Amino acid sequence: MKLPKILIVDDEAPARQRLAMLLSDIQDECPCVLIGEAANAQAALDSIAVGRPDIILLDVQMPGMTGLELAQHLARNSQAQQPAVIFVTAYDEYALKAFEVHAMDYLLKPVRASRLAEAILRVSRSQSAAAISGAMQAETASTVLPTLPTARQCFSVLERNRILLVPVADVIFLKAEQKYLTLHTKGRSYLIEESLTAIEEEMTASLVRVHRNALVARLAIVGVERAHHSNDTDHEHEKTTESWQVILRDCDERLPISRRQWPVIKALVR
Repeated sequence: MKLPKILIVDDEAPARQRLAMLLSDIQDECPCVLIGEAANAQAALDSIAVGRPDIILLDVQMPGMTGLELAQHLARNSQAQQPAVIFVTAYDEYALKAFEVHAMDYLLKPVRASRLAEAILRVSRSQSAAAISGAMQAETASTVLPTLPTARQCFSVLERNRILLVPVADVIFLKAEQKYLTLHTKGRSYLIEESLTAIEEEMTASLVRVHRNALVARLAIVGVERAHHSNDTDHEHEKTTESWQVILRDCDERLPISRRQWPVIKALVR
């Protein structure tokens, strides 16, 4: 019988050590394999990509990205089978949100060995039923995620079979180009497979539309400038039209502002 592979994710080293000890203590009644530990969300995603755990024991409160948001990112990624999530936390007030991201269980610290064994065995039994995991992820992506109440702090980017986290605060602008959406930061650009409209609705407080195919970070806008375009229909009667472009901090690219969005952007730079 295949033993479930487990990853511990908690920013506090003593908490990770205690869980590792508990896993060792319950080996007789609940055989499993501890494949590693992670102290933050990005380390967890890297370990998941390499070790392919069946279960992650996940803390809720972590700096940078919370466990709830990490679970949300795992559910968003439909590229591969994702591990089941068992939350292990000292806070009971997040239980409802935990199950909204399809957590399999919610354990309160300090965790009893018998309670941990019960949770892992139950998840293992569920996973043993053929297509459960795939069906679970499909349901999560289609029915659970649209109801999540809070805007995320990071975008997840699939790159070379690895999920990278790009903080929303680092985004300068997003631009729709053909079938893809390009996310631009000061350092580089990323391709993501999301809807510009959905992102706008989710992050209206931090992003604003300047054109039908572009969103920019409100805090990145430093000004606007006139842009002149020549319509070369006839060399003798060349016509010049005028429009506006947005100037962005840490970015040389100028994005056109549509007539519809001009009053909104103009109000931001007054």
